[in-house]
Amino acid sequence: MPRWSVLLWSLLLCVPAGLAGEPANQHAGVVVKAGRVLDVRGGVYRDHQMILIEGDRIREVGDERELLPHVPSDARVVDLSRYTVLPGLIDAHTHLTGSPYLMGYRGLAVSVPREALLGARNARVTLEAGFTTVRNVGASGFADIALRDAINAGDVPGPRILASGPPLGITGGHCDENLLAPEFHFFSEGVANGVPAVMAKVREDIKYGADLIKFCATGGVLSKGDNAEFEQYSPEEMQAIVREAHRLGRKVAAHAHGARGIKDAVLAGVDSIEHGSFIDEEDIQLMKQHGTYLVPTLYLGDWFLENYQKLGLTDDMVTKAKLVMPAARQNVARAFREGVKVAFGTDAAVYPHGLNAHEFAVMVKLGLTPLAAIQAATVNAADLLGWSDQIGTLEPGKYADLIAVEGDPLKDVTTLENVKVVLKGGEVVRGVKAETPESNVEH
Repeated sequence: MPRWSVLLWSLLLCVPAGLAGEPANQHAGVVVKAGRVLDVRGGVYRDHQMILIEGDRIREVGDERELLPHVPSDARVVDLSRYTVLPGLIDAHTHLTGSPYLMGYRGLAVSVPREALLGARNARVTLEAGFTTVRNVGASGFADIALRDAINAGDVPGPRILASGPPLGITGGHCDENLLAPEFHFFSEGVANGVPAVMAKVREDIKYGADLIKFCATGGVLSKGDNAEFEQYSPEEMQAIVREAHRLGRKVAAHAHGARGIKDAVLAGVDSIEHGSFIDEEDIQLMKQHGTYLVPTLYLGDWFLENYQKLGLTDDMVTKAKLVMPAARQNVARAFREGVKVAFGTDAAVYPHGLNAHEFAVMVKLGLTPLAAIQAATVNAADLLGWSDQIGTLEPGKYADLIAVEGDPLKDVTTLENVKVVLKGGEVVRGVKAETPESNVEH
């Protein structure tokens, strides 16, 4: 056995390997011994790697023989020599405070405080599934912003969150609540009509802590009475939303199924199109010209169409789902073929949180290579979020967020559905023996 290997194993024997929940900052540093590390940019593996972590950041990554002399004597060693190590995954479209079992009329009985508590549970499950960063694109009562702040303060476990707060929408649109009778005179808190009103609503969301702005450019599926193919906000209103958000340093995500709404949202300057179910050739070319990201949400179709009878939805919602979800696959596959920029997103809450990684297999089925799908959830998503200097790759100076899986995700992307170890900021939050995420919990 080489001398460097003997020294390393002596260190491993002297210092206990990381266990789930053990804080990293109680030690001078953390050393991750990786069997192999996937370079997600180049799509190549590097064997026998070592990752040195100080605080919550990566200090060095390289060959374990070269880095061994730099290991602090009191470092905590996390032995992942049997695993493939990747950067922590990023989901650019979640609704952590939601649940598939609270859609339709059932959700009317759920208060914002209850949603926030549900969000704490879902944040933990999402993190344990390997998603160390998410973009939450819509929540009532700014509950997602409260959840973000609680995670940042260490009150509850969860991924890093960029939160939008209440999404903007027109009266009676997908981002409004259409399940109550007229005498209730109820409107969702993100409703705004006309240029002055949408500008004010953008400012209000930012006032209360929004990291980005989300608006509904078209109708949706799981809303009553609207049509997913029809545009809702006018081009002038979209332009005002984007102009005001960008002026105040926030990116903009547009919920958009229909082709006309996609076109006008892209021309307005949005940073991402969410869903893109009826994207057409003109939309594809415009998105490529403008560098607009597509955030498809595809696996939800599999889960939803198998489980919708349990969810208490209106007939209108189910009818739309059966039309839109299959169409999305056909149209998004064409966008993949033609090279639209893609960032990984799931719409988790339409199906149970913790199953996010099932999205990868659908992306590959529709034409992406496993590497391209992984890049969508790492380097591409980091770029969309504006956090390329913080997350997305395992490089010095970035957050020490990483996952470990068995097998080769470049050959079988479904290995990412069974993450064995998760580190966030150098802390092991899921160990080899941790339970898998709950996948079918009714709330």
